[in-house]
Amino acid sequence: MLEKNIITGFADEIAPDLDVQIRVLKKLGMNHIEMRGVDGKGLVTYSPEEVKTIKDRLDAAGMRLSALGSPIGKIGVLEDFAPHFELFRHTVEIAHIMETPYIRMFSFFIPQGENPSLYRDEVMKRIGAMVDYATEHQVILLHENEKEIYGDVASRCVEIMKEFYGDHMKAVFDFANFVQCGQDTQEAYELLKPYIAYIHIKDALKQDGSVVPAGMGDGHVAEILKELDQSGYAGYLSLEPHLSEFTGYAALGDGTSIHGRKLTGEEAFTTSYRALSDLLASSALFPWAK
Repeated sequence: MLEKNIITGFADEIAPDLDVQIRVLKKLGMNHIEMRGVDGKGLVTYSPEEVKTIKDRLDAAGMRLSALGSPIGKIGVLEDFAPHFELFRHTVEIAHIMETPYIRMFSFFIPQGENPSLYRDEVMKRIGAMVDYATEHQVILLHENEKEIYGDVASRCVEIMKEFYGDHMKAVFDFANFVQCGQDTQEAYELLKPYIAYIHIKDALKQDGSVVPAGMGDGHVAEILKELDQSGYAGYLSLEPHLSEFTGYAALGDGTSIHGRKLTGEEAFTTSYRALSDLLASSALFPWAK
């Protein structure tokens, strides 16, 4: 666990181009990325040799990965698992090259309209195989609560954690995803707090599921961050803006204001960063976060 909290984020929401991502992150004073997309492709689609080149570019810019934002587990539970497990093995190799132990992952999409409990055994079998491999290869899987997967609501996230939580399997807490699933985030936090090792910062509105800057939705972001602070949480706060459709007011902190129009990638990411920074400052939370 880190000695302090570090603000990181999905920089591919700024722009596909890595150089642009780095420029904006450095402008905001950030030096960590939760890397998902690079130069228009998913990081996990690159060869090891190409990944080493990307790592060199990050090193030259003084940037590090907080986690590998992989798509592992984001396939249907009825889809063939064998080729996906090969992608997982490749992803683990990439994590080693990138010198991050953390790999974000999911727990498989459930057929629409069907009871997730029908697929529990298959989900656990697949996750178990990945946890065994993660243990053997010394990486840490971070399960993200995501809409329409097995672990979309807190109770099923807890099922997964009770089965696999340990040195190589922990939980991501994503506020907006819980709101969009109709899950009360305060209830989710109480259930999951023993297992949380990573935080995704985005908020959402119950009424339509739309994503909004932290503190502007129904995710109880400020309250839960306060509880995390009081609990001694020391880890990453990862910005995942998803604000391309956000048309509300935003002030970017450099004299620029936005009213009633869609945001560019840089504007959306900056808005997300400013919202979190203002929330932390106004609540005197995580004063060492940077």
